[in-house]
Amino acid sequence: MRTDFNTLIALATHTINHLKQDSLIDYSADKRADLIDSLATELGVSFSTDEDIREQAVEEVEEKFGIDEVTEDITETEMFNHARKEIIKSFQGENLGGLYMVESLHKVGNRVKDFLLNSDLIEDVFATDEDLIEFLVGATRKFNPKALGLDQQSL
Repeated sequence: MRTDFNTLIALATHTINHLKQDSLIDYSADKRADLIDSLATELGVSFSTDEDIREQAVEEVEEKFGIDEVTEDITETEMFNHARKEIIKSFQGENLGGLYMVESLHKVGNRVKDFLLNSDLIEDVFATDEDLIEFLVGATRKFNPKALGLDQQSL
């Protein structure tokens, strides 16, 4: 399964659903879509998608060999595959539902906690900082796009 921004949307939806089901946050129902989109954007700092890695690999090849040398089928070249593998290796295999972790789960939990506490889209948060981070780490760890019925066609 290839990951892209829609995978981050799925993770944000998963997170918001769990927070709401456990009565840890309150928000206006008409702001739900905006909340999910904003959280997905925030999560983009903590995770890299296959799409992000592809773009980064293309940029590295362009920098190394010059823009004039890059062809339309760059993703089929050995130099692109090498750059992509090196980028993935830099994540040390840390992967969650096809998303490559740029930050630890604890940092992700802390980032999301700060987002929730500072977002104008959230009306109230009903947990201590420590409890919220612990909950977010656990909920994030359980994220599995395949279990949510997301496949390559829906992503």
